[in-house]
Amino acid sequence: MAARVNKDSFEEVVLKSEKPVLVDFYSDTCIPCKMMSGMLGDIEDENEDAIKVVKVNVNYDEELAEQYKVMSVPTLLYFEAGAEVARLKGAASKDEIEDLIGV
Repeated sequence: MAARVNKDSFEEVVLKSEKPVLVDFYSDTCIPCKMMSGMLGDIEDENEDAIKVVKVNVNYDEELAEQYKVMSVPTLLYFEAGAEVARLKGAASKDEIEDLIGV
């Protein structure tokens, strides 16, 4: 299951990661977010040596959502070497997510 990060741990866990990181900006009340949660867990399990998957709850970490201009949930941001290289807004299929991260 993807670890939850917040503004205090984001830099260390995401920006300084040696592996690429997929960040799921979500809300507990978002039905599409809940539907994607299991799929993201599967992607993390299937690619654990190649990628990290983490979650940011926009209700508790509004500052991060604002910093990365996340206007709706779910929004996936893909980071490599500390930089955002791709973004996917809205509910997505497993194939769309795998295309985003190149697996």
